[in-house]
Amino acid sequence: QVQLVESGGGLVQPGGSLRLSCAASGSIFGINAMGWYRQAPGKERELVATIADTGSTKYRDSVEDRFTISRDNAKNTVYLQMNSLKAEDTAVYYCNVQGRLIDVGLRTFESWGQGTQVTVSS
Repeated sequence: QVQLVESGGGLVQPGGSLRLSCAASGSIFGINAMGWYRQAPGKERELVATIADTGSTKYRDSVEDRFTISRDNAKNTVYLQMNSLKAEDTAVYYCNVQGRLIDVGLRTFESWGQGTQVTVSS
């Protein structure tokens, strides 16, 4: 009932920048939290950054000074601006959206994007 479409991944040299986008669509009444996670080969999925409906943000320590999460509530879209990229940022990045559906009970939902590959290499 809620679809997420990610874009913006790719190959970039160390020190470069990328901007990820994730647009949510479907029977959405409202969105609470939006976030980005990543999973590198052989590792567990980890939280990168989240943004609440209040605009409050959280980051994992290793990206706090380099990444910026933002959202456009009118477009149900979350962004991740990634600067000063390092080889250790290489991973598949997934967006996560939590909110409520348009139905009688305003049921909660949590949806994941399909993932977008970010590769940082010279």
